[in-house]
Amino acid sequence: MARERRRKEGRALTKVQRSSRARSIGLLEVGRPSQLRAPGPPGSVLDGSLRAMRRDELGMLIDTANRYGDVVRFEFGPRLVHFPTYLVRRPEHIHHVLFEARDAYPKSFDYKLLARTLGQGLVTSEGALWMRQRRLIQPAFRHSQILAFADPMIAASLEVSERWNQLAADGAPVDVAAEMMHLALDIVGRTLFSSDLADEAEKVSQAVGLLVRQLVERMSSAVGFLTLLVPGLPTPANRRAEKALRTLDDVVARLIARRRTLPESERPHDLLSMLLAARDEETGETMDDRQVRDEVMTFLIAGHETTANALAWTWYLLSTHPLVARQLHDELRSVLAGREVVVEDLEKLIYTKAVLQEAMRLFPPVSMISREARQADEIGGYSIPARSTVLISPWVTHRNPEIWRAPEGFDPERFLPGAPEHPRLAYLPFGAGPRQCIGSGFAMQEALIALAVLAARFQPALAPGHRVEPQLGVTLRPRHGLPMTIHEAR
Repeated sequence: MARERRRKEGRALTKVQRSSRARSIGLLEVGRPSQLRAPGPPGSVLDGSLRAMRRDELGMLIDTANRYGDVVRFEFGPRLVHFPTYLVRRPEHIHHVLFEARDAYPKSFDYKLLARTLGQGLVTSEGALWMRQRRLIQPAFRHSQILAFADPMIAASLEVSERWNQLAADGAPVDVAAEMMHLALDIVGRTLFSSDLADEAEKVSQAVGLLVRQLVERMSSAVGFLTLLVPGLPTPANRRAEKALRTLDDVVARLIARRRTLPESERPHDLLSMLLAARDEETGETMDDRQVRDEVMTFLIAGHETTANALAWTWYLLSTHPLVARQLHDELRSVLAGREVVVEDLEKLIYTKAVLQEAMRLFPPVSMISREARQADEIGGYSIPARSTVLISPWVTHRNPEIWRAPEGFDPERFLPGAPEHPRLAYLPFGAGPRQCIGSGFAMQEALIALAVLAARFQPALAPGHRVEPQLGVTLRPRHGLPMTIHEAR
């Protein structure tokens, strides 16, 4: 009875109505703000909670949410010159920001900074441009199209399997987080460019890796953040980032120009060809080279990070939960029967998929979604002033003890058929709403294939004494990598 009551209480609203119930949880129409100030840590006059946040950002978010409740107010910077930030964690409040009042909550300043690297791709664009690009790109990520990319995903994973076979024989440790980055970038290259990238794959890999590291450093330190605000500062970090960006721009421009010279009938079946052929059904327009470039950069940088880190955290959790690892290996032995993975196997890998889903609950690839309040609003009965930042943190929502039983535990059975349902917006590893990651299906298939191919043969073990610490950047990554030794699966 208690479990059923919690399920009913936590279930997100599918249609918010102006009723006494909606008012009681603060889902009022934008334009009728409350004057009640949300609770939160006091912080200092000069920098608010900024110093404490820098020490342990993810830990502080969990602690403050558990202490102050479902809507928490933060000050990051001097109180008199800085607009407050609000963390919301209840599914009802997330629904309000991402669905009901989404037009009043555009993407925040962080995304404008990210656009200096990614351009105006789907992650960073807004308004009419975003709607047009979404219409153009959506067909490339239909289920049937994603299934067509299974073969290159399997081929790339098998190459890693061969390398791990040698590592298992040598007993040499390897950074599995870096291994997953290389694998995910290889898969993006194969599905985006087919074989066109083969001659320049290493150059692209190094440039993408440097840009991602620079973005993480810039978003996690005061000096680094200043270089984002003022990109022209002649710092060594800026010069390296600009050089890497020029390298990528040159490679992508050449690939686009080369592909445009081919008749459509002779173009390979990959994402680049789909982007070039995409036509807006409403206007008949296609994408120009700059728009194609921005989407390609988004796939290269943001796309591979998501899957790579989801896989890295999965390997970490499997290495620390041997019973789960054993159940995973049992399913893979049963389904594969000693042969290689084929696309028809994917729907049978029920427990394998649940392992990935639970890993992404504990370590969601998209751990922070930020929006800016365009006008004064009210959430949960508390005032949200205009120009405030509203944070939705899957990291926090996925660990909410009011929704998840033993939220810190690693339990893939939460996602097996027949398990108690969780509220709709209690689980959002790829975001939610119209702005949800368009490539979430692609990423899940990629991760499922990679995990099945590698876990069928191997069982990585974390190096003894290694400190594992999540770092919040473009996505959630292991700050110090994941040094592991590769062992044959038993």
